[in-house]
Amino acid sequence: MRLCIYPGTFDPITNGHLDVLERAARLFDHVLVSVAHNSDKGPLFSPDQRLELIRPNIARFTNVSVTTFRGLLVDFAMEQHAVAIIRGLRAMSDFEFEFNMALMNRHLQPAVETIYVMPNEDYSYTSSHLVKQVSKFGGDVGKFVPANVAAALRAAYGFA
Repeated sequence: MRLCIYPGTFDPITNGHLDVLERAARLFDHVLVSVAHNSDKGPLFSPDQRLELIRPNIARFTNVSVTTFRGLLVDFAMEQHAVAIIRGLRAMSDFEFEFNMALMNRHLQPAVETIYVMPNEDYSYTSSHLVKQVSKFGGDVGKFVPANVAAALRAAYGFA
């Protein structure tokens, strides 16, 4: 079975993330959405809350599951027997960071490939950070995130 890891903070998951996931699910036997414990980014939602926001949105995929991880991504990938890490590239601004990360991961664990997919152009400017900023000031983010995520953002920022 060809397993790939789709890692991220997913704070929160966006429609762009789900678009990348749909593409990955067509390419691999199984995709493991892997929520990073990354306190450096100052997440709005806890890892468990992020899992709960993701689960209903991946239910339609028969070959996708979700978990959390700590530590080095490539170590986690090897523990899971993954053959690849999948990442989305929205714009050229993502490329330099992703390129350097892929080279470091290859240095640390050459057996795990990094594969990039481009999301639908409708999501090329969408990021979790921007979604949180808009939501924080009461803006409507319903076009950018699933309904359960929009509701969780409204509640988190006191607009529910």
